[in-house]
Amino acid sequence: MTEKMTAAVMHAVGDIRIEQVDKPTPGPGEVLMKVAYCGVCGSDLSRMFESGPHKLPLICGHEFSAHIEELGEGVTEVAVGDLVTVPPMLPCFECPPCVQGDFSLCENYDYYGSRRHGAYAQYVVGPAKLLLKVPADLDPRAAAMVDPAAIALHAIYRTKLGLGDRVAVLGGGGPIGLFSVQLAKLAGAGEVVAIDVAPEKAALALQAGATHATSSTEELEPLIGKGFDLVIETTGVAAVADQAVAMTARHGEVVLIGIPHTDVVLKEKTWARLMRLEINILGSWNSFSAPFPGKEWDTVVAKLASGELKWEFMITHTEPVERVPELIGQMARREVISSKVLFAPNGRV
Repeated sequence: MTEKMTAAVMHAVGDIRIEQVDKPTPGPGEVLMKVAYCGVCGSDLSRMFESGPHKLPLICGHEFSAHIEELGEGVTEVAVGDLVTVPPMLPCFECPPCVQGDFSLCENYDYYGSRRHGAYAQYVVGPAKLLLKVPADLDPRAAAMVDPAAIALHAIYRTKLGLGDRVAVLGGGGPIGLFSVQLAKLAGAGEVVAIDVAPEKAALALQAGATHATSSTEELEPLIGKGFDLVIETTGVAAVADQAVAMTARHGEVVLIGIPHTDVVLKEKTWARLMRLEINILGSWNSFSAPFPGKEWDTVVAKLASGELKWEFMITHTEPVERVPELIGQMARREVISSKVLFAPNGRV
């Protein structure tokens, strides 16, 4: 008789059910992972309650840590009991971007929680060679937050952020924003201003070390001055892209992390600023580089382990996997204020 596990299974947009499904079995080169914690990404909200995934039915969830439960044939990279953080992208390693080491730009990738089953479940299987073992004494909750932190760092690596630069983080109270605040400071930013529409989340940015944090346009205006050397946009809200460019200084940069779900329009005045001040707009996608998963992931794990990157203060919810349909639905409808939400499919570790 096939062993069962609890999972949040998506059958259609908005139709997520808690079910008993077959516990997966690792094949050659794979491992069975017992999920410790899985975080909610903003992309989960649209995937599960708006746009839908690449296939159905599907178990979503891609920001996760796990302990190795069982080894498939030929696995030598990890051992049973190891704590791993799981890079959600599975590159093909064969397309031109992969050959060049630009794994974030892979043309034929697989992905936990959108193209293959993810971690809103007790167990997941995946290739052993694509896992990142972390120190055994690292909190599994922190290990589940490597992905959003690495996304923030990948974006900063795309810029020319220098010592003493002025930085603004839009969406500064969400996990990627809070990590962006910290990483910008670690990279030498002289001033970091965080902006978030929710005052409760803006306050979290002060705990992250922001020089100023605000949810008020009136409070923000005098802080802009001649503009910021770097603006990090994490929200994906279409109107915020215009705001980001309007806040940027001469020869400054805007790096876009957030994913919009409608057309983005720059006002005529903003477009003139973009051209006349020779502002650069940069796209940032995922979090990977060579050797996979890259310097972003290695650096974040090291900074979390050393305590230089703070993470616990941003956790607003820790819940059992049975609450996935209700809570993520509430988040999608903006009925709850949250920063980092973690699910513990096997109980709190």
